Amino acid sequence: MKPYLEKLRTDVGASWAMLNRRLEEGIPFQWHHHPEMELTMTLNSRGQRFIGDHAGSYDHGDLVLVGANLPHSWYSTDRLDPNEPHIALVLWFGQDWLEDLADSAVELRPLRDLVIRSRTGLKFSTELADELRPQYEALIDQPPEARLLGLLQVLLRLAHDDGAIALSSVHETAAGPRDRIDRVLDHIHSNYSEEVRLETLAEIAALSVSGLHRLFRKHTQSTVSDYLIRLRIADACARLSGTSQPIQHIAVEVGYGALANFNRHFRRLRGMTPREYRKHFSRRL
Repeated sequence: MKPYLEKLRTDVGASWAMLNRRLEEGIPFQWHHHPEMELTMTLNSRGQRFIGDHAGSYDHGDLVLVGANLPHSWYSTDRLDPNEPHIALVLWFGQDWLEDLADSAVELRPLRDLVIRSRTGLKFSTELADELRPQYEALIDQPPEARLLGLLQVLLRLAHDDGAIALSSVHETAAGPRDRIDRVLDHIHSNYSEEVRLETLAEIAALSVSGLHRLFRKHTQSTVSDYLIRLRIADACARLSGTSQPIQHIAVEVGYGALANFNRHFRRLRGMTPREYRKHFSRRL
């Protein structure tokens, strides 16, 4: 399930965009990415979120920052108050824009570190999310000038959250090939459900296979094979929870010719079999 590229527009008279999303039928699974960073607070909703190779549960008050071009989706299972909609308060802003702000004043320098940490997705502490919620919700009704100042205040608080948790071990894909590692990651993210040969990746990077290994580990802290496995299992988790596809079909579509191999890798990364994962998720539907 390759993520589709979502094209976003900023609001008129604003440098960034936001959406007050209220859904009666629930948050649908839509695996996508975009060049903008995304900050999402989810209210009156619980279910599963998928970010890079992360697959985990979310609940009311969940606050997550997704880095630029990092594939992601939420999928709701139920809501706390059945008489109220699922709510997702989503803020989008450009990475370059935020980095320029961080470089413009020493007081904003922590925002650059936040950009770096967002590359694998960040879940902020429940305590800070609860504390920031009134300020976060107030952004919706403020004029552009006040909204910008409010956004910066929120982001600076998040930049100092020592309780924030990195969600994915997979970094963002590049919007376009810029250098060697970007070209390699772009090829992997576009072809992980097929056979990915080291020789092909080395040729894309214009390196020897040993040089590719060193480059890849330097930038991802992972081997190519482990990176591929995490991507495939993350895709499988999304399919198990969001579709009724047979498990054997899912295994083939994410790149496994042998079901036993798929089951072994899935259990190692998720601590349960694919069937147990689907059953656990279905109990919450």
